[in-house]
Amino acid sequence: MKYFNPKFLLQVLIVCAATFGSMKCGLATNITQALNIAVFASVITTTLLFWERRVGVAFIGVALLVGCKAMTLRQMLFGTELDIILFLVGMMIIVGVLKDLGFLTWVIQAIISRNKMTGVSFTAILCLLSALLASVVDEVSSIVVVLALVFQVCETLKLRPHPFVLVAVMATNIGSSATMLGNPVGIFIGNKAGFTFSQFLVGATPVAFVALCCTFAITLFWFRSDIRAMSEAMAAHRKTGLGPTAKIPYKAGLFVLVATVVAIAFHHQVEGFLGLEGADNHNAFLIMTPLVVAGVLMILRPSRARHYVEHDVEWWTLLFFMLLFSISASLSANGITANLATTLTQHVKGGPTGMIPLVLVISSLGSAFVDNIVFVASFTPVVQELMKMSSDYSVLWWALLFGACYGGNITVVGSTANIVASGLLEKHGQHPIKFSDWIKIGAMVGVVTAAVAWIMLLVLPTPKPLDSGSAPAAEVQQATAEPAPASK
Repeated sequence: MKYFNPKFLLQVLIVCAATFGSMKCGLATNITQALNIAVFASVITTTLLFWERRVGVAFIGVALLVGCKAMTLRQMLFGTELDIILFLVGMMIIVGVLKDLGFLTWVIQAIISRNKMTGVSFTAILCLLSALLASVVDEVSSIVVVLALVFQVCETLKLRPHPFVLVAVMATNIGSSATMLGNPVGIFIGNKAGFTFSQFLVGATPVAFVALCCTFAITLFWFRSDIRAMSEAMAAHRKTGLGPTAKIPYKAGLFVLVATVVAIAFHHQVEGFLGLEGADNHNAFLIMTPLVVAGVLMILRPSRARHYVEHDVEWWTLLFFMLLFSISASLSANGITANLATTLTQHVKGGPTGMIPLVLVISSLGSAFVDNIVFVASFTPVVQELMKMSSDYSVLWWALLFGACYGGNITVVGSTANIVASGLLEKHGQHPIKFSDWIKIGAMVGVVTAAVAWIMLLVLPTPKPLDSGSAPAAEVQQATAEPAPASK
């Protein structure tokens, strides 16, 4: 009976409302689709309300979908996004090696030993570093590296890491919108709309920069007491010293990090040079780079290789990702996202300018509770339909991008980086950030940054795509569809 608490009753009400509401508005037109939405809502609400039980519920949810024929076994395996999981495994191993090589310790000493370093300047550096890494590499790799730095700084200064984890995550989500490389959403929209890399930079980077400055100002005020405590702790450490100053061989770690980042940043060019083009090899070099680097490092350090795999890889979080990706993919495979796109298309009215706030609000709220790439894939047909009327509707591509990325700051499940950060907090023996604590600052940052995007999209001219995008709108659904059986 202890499980029948108010939070459990709230979860039941949310799941029932989501299921019956989807049937009422036409998103679910049969029992299979209704079951799919109920399972998805159960996993999301469990993540929000019962964080420690999320993996167990996801296990049951996947089994239920397969057992009730709402998803085939092949669709489940395809939907796990194993390429992304392997990429994360490689990056986590690389971060573990960087710790062993002393690179992160060297960075920490360089930061907190500066005479003029304060909590404010550290927060500013944290924002810039998080956004820059997320824009060059990707949000997940960025948050893994940056939080390793945050945890070591907070452990050295004996401070609570939660405020600085939130600062890093929110700056990461904003920075990931600045380039095509920072977020799967950026790559998806860039390909669908037909933007070039330079067009994407011109359209996205200025907005991301202003949004980052606003986020820094908000977090500076919201966490002012924690930032003040960091300033005092840094001042105390400068007086007493950081202990014996051993020479740290950071150059090897610096070489590993720079080589990895450069290889990932230029993966498109390398793929073209090697002839790794086409759907079957999409982002092949991007995925393989961390695996190759991690493999070489484990060969060079065989005595630590097993430790890296067992202790530096966050298997608990990665397993949840695989299950959540499968359940999200089933929404597309069962036509639920297509129904959503059709419903929204029927209600779209007004010109391009009047549509900007609507797209921003819908994509922000949708991405706050649903994986943003799934939501963007479902909303893309709406923008494509509007583009047939006038090329002026291309501004909605940018509204969709910023809404999906900035809305990810609202809740703990709003982006992959958020879930990774929560998992890393658990791994370091810290309690996860409460949903109520997250949404207070997250909603404020989400509203302000969305307003910034709205104003700048109204004032600044946005690049129009050279090509409206030749990829079919149902690409994601086709990818999750069960392949035809091989002929004997």
